[in-house]
Amino acid sequence: MAPIDPHSFTDSAHPLTTHISLTLFFDFPSSTISSATLLSLPTPYTGPLTFDTRSLSVSSVLDPLSLSPLPFSLSPDSPILGQSLTVSLSNQTQILILSKTSPSSSALQWLSPPQTFNKTHPFVYTQCQSIHARSIFPCQDTPAARVKYAAKLNIPRQLSAVMAARHVERRDPLPSEAQGVCEDSVWCGDDRVVEEFVMEQPIPPYLFAFAVGELGFREVGPRTRVYAEAVNEVLDAAAKEFAGTEEMIQVGEKLFGPYDWERFDLLVLPPSFPYGGMENPRMVFLTPTVIKGDASGAQVVAHELAHSWTGNLITNKNNDHFWLNEGFTTYAERRIVEVVQGEDIAALNIGIGWRGLVEEMERFKDTMEFTKLKTNQAGVDPDDVYSQVPYEKGFQFLWRIERQIGRPAFDDFLKKYIATFKFQSIDTDMFLSFLKANIPGIENEIDLKLWTEGTGIPPDAMEPVSNIYSKIVSLANEFKLGRMPREDEVADWKGQEWELYLENLPKSVEASQVTALDARYHLSESKDYEVRVAFLQLAISARCRDYYGKVEKTLKEVGRMKYLRPLYTALVQGAGKEEEKVFARRVFTEACDCYHPIAQGVAEAILAKHA
Repeated sequence: MAPIDPHSFTDSAHPLTTHISLTLFFDFPSSTISSATLLSLPTPYTGPLTFDTRSLSVSSVLDPLSLSPLPFSLSPDSPILGQSLTVSLSNQTQILILSKTSPSSSALQWLSPPQTFNKTHPFVYTQCQSIHARSIFPCQDTPAARVKYAAKLNIPRQLSAVMAARHVERRDPLPSEAQGVCEDSVWCGDDRVVEEFVMEQPIPPYLFAFAVGELGFREVGPRTRVYAEAVNEVLDAAAKEFAGTEEMIQVGEKLFGPYDWERFDLLVLPPSFPYGGMENPRMVFLTPTVIKGDASGAQVVAHELAHSWTGNLITNKNNDHFWLNEGFTTYAERRIVEVVQGEDIAALNIGIGWRGLVEEMERFKDTMEFTKLKTNQAGVDPDDVYSQVPYEKGFQFLWRIERQIGRPAFDDFLKKYIATFKFQSIDTDMFLSFLKANIPGIENEIDLKLWTEGTGIPPDAMEPVSNIYSKIVSLANEFKLGRMPREDEVADWKGQEWELYLENLPKSVEASQVTALDARYHLSESKDYEVRVAFLQLAISARCRDYYGKVEKTLKEVGRMKYLRPLYTALVQGAGKEEEKVFARRVFTEACDCYHPIAQGVAEAILAKHA
């Protein structure tokens, strides 16, 4: 008997759940969800069975056939894992658990009407990766446990729900559905409605996702709707930005095989969403910061689409092997982008990723374990060590294999890999065994152990080679010598070019250089957050306090961790930063209620580390 995942209480000797039926009652005034969770096992089981929970109030555990109580116990609370819920079974195949979420559930962000676009109705959404599904309902919260599910969401009638699942119907509530969740009168009031969904393919729990609010949509393709709060300008801008989605799906199918999820809908969430995108099957979640007006935000969509094959179809068995999700998906994303937007744009992506990887080496210089692909995260919160390493080092590893055997052979390998392991959760050793079996002798050409278990960047990793990449890096090097790029040299630059340029500038530049660059190109006012944040990092490092107002505005208007992490870190890291630390803590105190709980935790950890 042993845990199968360093981030789960699930025991290797216990059977894994195969299906979950959820009945959820949303109470917006209390920011809670009351639930009945019916968990099904593949065969009858006798003995203890353990589930993951976090900040859940468990009222009872029942045999669903007799409704007789089953003995259960909750362990003491663990800061990272939450509490284990152990149930004693006697030849049962199903367990019914009645529970209620906490207002501080780490997976949920409840937005009051003033925090939404329309300011009239509340909103709630989920973010379950990596280990937050357990704060909504009891489950074996490990990607090793793939489940199918059905869900009934009882919500206020004026709202609507979307889910990473197939929508069955919207209908009036039935009194029988209130059993154990709430009183019939509360469940079936005239002001309530039920939205019903099913997920008929087995998914890891971190891909469970829903959103409830005042939602509208636009059709953008035969398999794609764009959803957002019912604000015409947001919906129209999103529909325009993502108009090419169907073309990307078709490219993905040619490269990686059939698209197995039927729909590929997109939900643009409020600015507090902590990630660029989340690959929830059938319903990808996106930050509004990817709507840039030039279709470049579609590259985030390309990444989430690529997860439909690498991550959702084939999943890392646990977070120690996260690169199997993100390295493959970053590679697949860039292959899609190369076809749709051209080799130069793909090279820019690789270059931006390379700079990010180099910076992560500096971030983890004291904990090099997290610069490996195959990591050991026992006792570590995966949110604390989330980084570009699994994305970019994982990409570099696959790109290295491609260069060794040639693209046609690697494409054949990828298709066979996806077809072989679809709807399975695997680890690094399983991948390496498959690689060596299908590309005989590859271990003699590439040091596979160095790539997967070694720290740092392997010597056979490679920066991209392209004219546009070389030109931008060259201009950044000239800035170090005091030469700013001429307007004719940057006339056709969009956000990615500026982002790459700024990321290649030295971290220690004169304040006068920063001010002069902004006076000419207005980078601090860019509507592209990648550009704005990269510039503001530069301004902070140069102690250009005139820009701290823009830093504060940015930290208060978005909750994407890609922006919060570098800005808060730049403010508090280094010597002689007392004024900046006071400023950072004040801004966080004023802004944190608008951050998702995951982002709150990350920002708090940064501030505490440099207190």
